[in-house]
Parts: sequence; C-alpha cells; structure tokens
Amino acid sequence: MNQIEQFLDYLRLELNYSQLTVTAYRNDLSAWASFATGGNPDSLVASDVSTSDLRQWIGSLSRQGNSPRTIRRKASALRAFFRYLMRNHGLTSNPATGLTLAKIPKDLPVYIRTEDTSRIIDGNHNRTDFTTLRDTLIIDTLYSTGIRCSELVGLLDVNVDTRKGELKVLGKRNKERIIPIGPGLCESIESYRSLRDSTADTRISPNDRQAAFFVRKNGKPLYRKLVYNVVHQTLSNENVHATRLSPHVLRHSFATDMLNSGAPISSVQQLLGHASLASTQIYTHVTYSELQNNYKLAHPRALKKGGKNGN
Repeated sequence: MNQIEQFLDYLRLELNYSQLTVTAYRNDLSAWASFATGGNPDSLVASDVSTSDLRQWIGSLSRQGNSPRTIRRKASALRAFFRYLMRNHGLTSNPATGLTLAKIPKDLPVYIRTEDTSRIIDGNHNRTDFTTLRDTLIIDTLYSTGIRCSELVGLLDVNVDTRKGELKVLGKRNKERIIPIGPGLCESIESYRSLRDSTADTRISPNDRQAAFFVRKNGKPLYRKLVYNVVHQTLSNENVHATRLSPHVLRHSFATDMLNSGAPISSVQQLLGHASLASTQIYTHVTYSELQNNYKLAHPRALKKGGKNGN
C-alpha cells in the first residue's frame, strides 16, 4: 500500500472523516502524484518532493483555469498529507508550507427570504401525491433543521422521533447530534410516513433499524444529486430569486433566520454541527448586512436629498 492510500486510511479510520471528504483528498492527491511522476504515481517518493516541485503543479492548475478557491483546497490536501508523513513516517519538513497562494474573498452565504420558504412549504404539504409530499418535506426538513444534504440522505427512519420532537443525525466525522423539531414539521412527517407506508413498494418494516427515512417511489433511499435536483427545481418553479438554489442555501437560510430571531450564536453552532464558532460567525455578517439595508431604506437620516440612500 502506497503512502497516499495509508494517509486516506488514516483519515477514514482514525479521524473519522466522511467518505465524501476522503474521496476529495484521494482525487486531489492522485492528480498531484500523477503530475509529479509523469503519469506513474506508484513511483512517487514523497521525501524527495520540494516546495519548487509543488509550485510547478500549482502553476499548472492556475494555467488550466482552476479558481483560487479550488487551488487553495488542493494545496490544503498537500499540507495535510505531508503533515501526516512527518508524524508517522519520519519526514523532516513539510514542503507544502512554503506555498504562497492568492487570497480569496469571503463570500457571504446565500439565503432565501422567510416568506418564500413559508409559501412553498405551506402551499404543498396537503398534497396527496407521494413525490410532491416527499419533496415538500425535503424542503421543510432542510430549512427547519439546518441539516446538510448528506445528513438528510443518511437520515434513518428510526432516528426521526415525532413523539419527542427530535431528529438524530450523523454529521461530519461521524459525530451524532440531536436536533429539535417543531409541531408543524412533526405533523408533516407523520403525513409523509402514513402515505409512504400505505404501499408495498415504499413501506418500511418497523423492525428495520437501518431503513432510510426518505425514499424514492421504488422504496430505495435518496442520493445527493436527487436531493439537489428536488430543491433546485422546486425553488425555481416557485420563482425564488437567489444566486444559488441548492440544499446548502436552505441551511444558510435556517442559520440566518435563527440569528435574526434572536437565537444565541452558540445554539446555532450546535444545531449546525459546526466544530468551531468561527464557522458560524459568518452568519452574523449576513444578519448585519440585512440590518444595514433596513436602516438605509427606513431611517430618514439614512437618505440623501432626492430620496437616494446614503452610504
């Protein structure tokens, strides 16, 4: 087993990284190893790699049109790989620490206005068609809980407890967390369950503790691309205007609305499953931006003569 495969096993088995994250590391490191060895990655000798060698790869990525964000992610994979070699294989220095990368602007999270999500959810929950009811519940669950797309796909039926009013989700690095859910979502969940279990194709056995909560019409679990398509198509059909229409935008909307309604940032951090408070703090910039806009639109001293907004 080569050192890249050993590193990937370390991420998966010891650090409990998700399969998606491990796959991303695999793709980035395999591409670099192939470049570094002229297409023969099995011949890679990591201890011989210099910062100059890595700069050549970074330069080639830039010439190929990769964004600064993508290049930074790939460089991060290199740093992590060489840190692992220093800790476990006696490497004396990390050549990736010498890389100088272009700074990338921090984009504020895209979110959807509360009235849009309410209109979509409230307008479709009484449908009796299985796909429509399920798709509306997908939107409702993502927005009402802030869970990730991968967490929704992996949600088990046994972990959706409407009696207690809570979901148990498996997040990044296989960390479980409990998320409270309100009476409205609980009612919608029970309506979906009743319709789902009314036919043999989609019915879930009470004894199957590994059964997925959300299923397709053939009874098989959802997958990420399907959830993305459901969200994108539903929001598009409902004329929701945002630069992105994705499951993660509903997660952003959840966090933004929670903070706008006065929820402590530490509580939002726990609900989102962020390891660091710094990851949650970006939403405070979103809420402040909204506050600025409201001030400029409403306060007479924020207006210039002629009715134009001031700075």
